[in-house]
Amino acid sequence: MSMKAVSRVTVAFALGLCSAAGFAAPAAKPSIVLVHGAFADASGWGRVISILQADGYPVIAVQNALQSFDNDIANTKRVVDDQAGPVVLVGHSYGGAVISGAAAGDPKVKALVYLAALAPDAGEPVGALLGKYPIDLATATKPDKDGYVYIDPAKFHQVFCADLPASDAAIGAVTQKPINGPIFAASVPQVAWKTIPSWYVVSKQDHAINPELERFFAKRMGAKTSEIDASHVAFISHAKEIAALIEQAALTAN
Repeated sequence: MSMKAVSRVTVAFALGLCSAAGFAAPAAKPSIVLVHGAFADASGWGRVISILQADGYPVIAVQNALQSFDNDIANTKRVVDDQAGPVVLVGHSYGGAVISGAAAGDPKVKALVYLAALAPDAGEPVGALLGKYPIDLATATKPDKDGYVYIDPAKFHQVFCADLPASDAAIGAVTQKPINGPIFAASVPQVAWKTIPSWYVVSKQDHAINPELERFFAKRMGAKTSEIDASHVAFISHAKEIAALIEQAALTAN
């Protein structure tokens, strides 16, 4: 027998032993699906995406139109359905309401991660509790003639992303994606956080959603909660910490 043949037999024998001993190939990592909030789009996830991809995670960021709550949920569901295996669904701000509806009843979604996010209950309007927990954003937004809501560009840095450089905030202020006002009165009949393990990150320096409201949501859902000294956009200003928490949630997804 030639040396090449002996080598092939040896490798095959070794693989057979590993199989017989119960050794298995590492499970594929779950897909991370990222859902943006109001006044932003999927490109804001760039820093987190780079870290997750470098660590071997399949990642996709959903682009939602912010025109209809039902449509944003349906669009997010479509992306989740397109993933080959288990999914970790991550929502920022209004995106938290979206993932709560999109993952309801979906066995593919194994973990939910909320970042300074809204997390309404079943039948509860998206913006139901915002008035109970007042914050600077309430006086910084304005609707256009068609009811789409913007943040006043002059207040964008302070309210939305105070821990980012002024140059970044200036770009964000003029590229912000408005949200259709009636969305805040919409609701869903079922929410995923009642049945799917959830993580919540409170942004302690948030001026867009009151940190006390974030703590209320986290406590109500029984989420594994952490706090970070960041603005509303911790996933940009503290991307390493946020990526690490998403990966922690992903460990439960296989």
